[in-house]
Amino acid sequence: MGFTGNTLRANLQGFLAGRVDALKEFRRSNSRGALDGRRTTPEAYFREHPPAIVKEAVAKIEEFTGIRRSETQVRKFLKSLGMRRLKVGYVPAKADPEEQERFKKEELEPRLDEARAGHRAVLFVDAAHVVLTPFVGYVWCIVRQFVRAAAGRQRLNVLAALDAITHQLVTVTNDTYINAHSVCQLLHKLAALRLGIPIAFVLDNARYQKCRLVQQLADELRIELLYLPGCIPVLRTKC
Repeated sequence: MGFTGNTLRANLQGFLAGRVDALKEFRRSNSRGALDGRRTTPEAYFREHPPAIVKEAVAKIEEFTGIRRSETQVRKFLKSLGMRRLKVGYVPAKADPEEQERFKKEELEPRLDEARAGHRAVLFVDAAHVVLTPFVGYVWCIVRQFVRAAAGRQRLNVLAALDAITHQLVTVTNDTYINAHSVCQLLHKLAALRLGIPIAFVLDNARYQKCRLVQQLADELRIELLYLPGCIPVLRTKC
């Protein structure tokens, strides 16, 4: 089975003593490495050192326990820990984490607190472009199959503002382009709602959203434009 006599006796004694959790721990005594001088559970170790492939996890488990498990067993074990194989993400090099954190704490969260209290409306603004074309898949065939599709680059553009508290959605749509005039339309729509409280738009730094035309109209309508820092990840806030 891959157990030494000492390992088997130690595990049996721990089990009989009611220390079931001890059986889940890596124990390392004769080799040097990252876990020298301490014990850790497989879950804790792999959370801190995610394996790139299952073979790496197999080797690491064997190194710590002396037990060689198959890749299938180890794959099931990793899944039982809630782990799955995901592509590594990255934060753009020009992102400024300190500025992002400052923006979140000093500018966004205070306005969201006011919105929760009913003293302000905070709306997140962004555009989406829906392409009017089929997304084809794969089929088993002898001759390549074709389906009819719309010609050209037809698409539906949607510029929307989502209320952070009520989740009300205000939109401007067209089949041409989203530009500064589209943003101005959205500002007019929000102003027409006559909410009776200050309004803050949270939006990115797209040139058509940060131009003089948009900023002047926002000033006239008394709508605050709150521009996100560059390359900010998705903000997770509880509203």
